[in-house]
Amino acid sequence: MSLGLIYKNAAHIFDEVEKKTPYLEYPLFQETGIVTSAFSTRLGGVSEGHYSSLNLSFDRGDDPARVLENFKRIGASMGVNVEDMVLSKQTHTTNVRVVTAEDKGKGVMRERNYTDVDGMITNVPGICLVTSYADCVPLYFVDPVKKAIGLSHSGWRGTVGKIGKNTVQLMQENFGSKPEDLLAAVGPSVCMDCYEVSEDVIEQFKEAFEKKYWEDLFYKKENGKYQLNLWKANELIFLESGILPEHMAITNVCTHCNSKILYSHRTMGNNRGNLCAFLALK
Repeated sequence: MSLGLIYKNAAHIFDEVEKKTPYLEYPLFQETGIVTSAFSTRLGGVSEGHYSSLNLSFDRGDDPARVLENFKRIGASMGVNVEDMVLSKQTHTTNVRVVTAEDKGKGVMRERNYTDVDGMITNVPGICLVTSYADCVPLYFVDPVKKAIGLSHSGWRGTVGKIGKNTVQLMQENFGSKPEDLLAAVGPSVCMDCYEVSEDVIEQFKEAFEKKYWEDLFYKKENGKYQLNLWKANELIFLESGILPEHMAITNVCTHCNSKILYSHRTMGNNRGNLCAFLALK
């Protein structure tokens, strides 16, 4: 029995881990043996109403006790303690934070002493990086050579600002990571078919990406709006950063197409919970 997800193509990007609190994981990363990777669903939690059921946000008005229980449940499924999780503080920046053992539990078990953090990197075993979503793009990075990881939240602003490239550069500077060694993934997020944007957004993409890529990134419709491909944009950013094509896993799961199983801002507006991406060094 599967989770019932609709996939955009037949590529094997994810394994559906069907536990009491299910999640998606990347075979690309699991095969390294050094990390635990996960992307949550709406299933298997204790939140109610429009938060139902595995809401992983303390900031949307849900009962904090229920949210904490949800984190404990997904953690138990993954084999990760909530005390070892570190949660971003996302404001659609391109800021990436180096996470140390002193940060364990921040954002889940205790207050964060940082803000404007959309990406995180670490080389500390046991730490689980956590970022939040409901259509924006999760970016995962694993360095199996230097044993380091990165996890970044990339909405359209983060994508134009190339937070993925920032993350790679910070891993190079702090851990000696080589881009050609990195494994990288684009996680479940809104697909091109479902993502309509206005011309002012497209103008910024025209500045950020060479003209030869525009045809793959967006097209204009009769209503004057555009459809934008954030998956392709972040794949191009991976390539620009020096990551090898054979080391990438690009999502084929759209949050909007799967809004009964995944939270989607485009579908639900503000009356919703949040999904999370998780990445931990064993």
